[in-house]
Parts: sequence; C-alpha cells; structure tokens
Amino acid sequence: MIEELRGSVSQVGELCGADELPSANGGLGIVVISTSRGLMTDKQARTEGLGGEVLCRVC
Repeated sequence: MIEELRGSVSQVGELCGADELPSANGGLGIVVISTSRGLMTDKQARTEGLGGEVLCRVC
C-alpha cells in the first residue's frame, strides 16, 4: 500500500550520459529515464550503460 508519494520534475528534459545519470534521494528513490531502448530507471540505465532524457524523479 502506498502511503505517500513525493516526486520532482526538476531537471526534466535534461540529457545525461550513462556516467552522468542523477540518483534520487541518495539512491533510495528512482529517476525515470527515456533511453534509446525505452523507459528505464536510473539503475537499469546505468547497468546497461545507457544515457537519456530525465523524465521525473520519485523520492
């Protein structure tokens, strides 16, 4: 059950390389990235070595 959901759309539209991807809340949240292989979390994109456009952060 989700009790609280906080997010941010700051840095939306920012293009980041795989080594520049931001993390949310010290790694406890997720950043949704649009990559050439579809939508991914920041962790998935790092694992696959992909960069992309930051869509949102969920803390």
